[in-house]
Amino acid sequence: MAEQNKQATGRQAEIARKTNETDIRLAFNVDGTGVSEIETDVPFLNHMLDLFTKHGQFDLKVDAKGDVDIDDHHTVEDIGICLGQTLREALGDKKGIKRYANVFIPMDEALAQVAIDISNRPHLEYRAQYPSATVGSFTTELVHEFLWKFALEARITLHVIVHYGHNTHHMVEAVFKALGRALDEATSIDPRVQGVPSTKGVL
Repeated sequence: MAEQNKQATGRQAEIARKTNETDIRLAFNVDGTGVSEIETDVPFLNHMLDLFTKHGQFDLKVDAKGDVDIDDHHTVEDIGICLGQTLREALGDKKGIKRYANVFIPMDEALAQVAIDISNRPHLEYRAQYPSATVGSFTTELVHEFLWKFALEARITLHVIVHYGHNTHHMVEAVFKALGRALDEATSIDPRVQGVPSTKGVL
């Protein structure tokens, strides 16, 4: 069973989550300046989270240890869970947010697209075919695992499409940069929005 402690103030939140497989402390600030402090046992994920943070202008601290002697799956999955939960906590009632965003990011020969709806309806559509199954020791199927758990726990609709590319590293990097920029836009405050951007009156 997971033990979790969550705190939220303003548009930031933090969580401590410990299971038999992982031990994670994560703090996320929506209105940051692109500062990341990432310490996990998965070096490629560290790199991707750093890109996500920088391009989204968030602040993110992650201290995660997991059973990577088995594989990276549990660590990547649980960080996705924690990031999603802190995003949801940080956004609160979602008043004034833009809600939607659609971003294309080129990374040399690769092109990725991320579209977001902060809808309170968790869904992931993921279209990506990579030339290789790994980047270094990182298994590319874990990109889907991370994105799905993030979308599920954040309760957002997330569409991710890698249109093309030849280099797997570039393709995944474009995804995380696009995710950061799209989330930054969707969570930004629009002064014209009164309440929440929904005819239902609630998100």
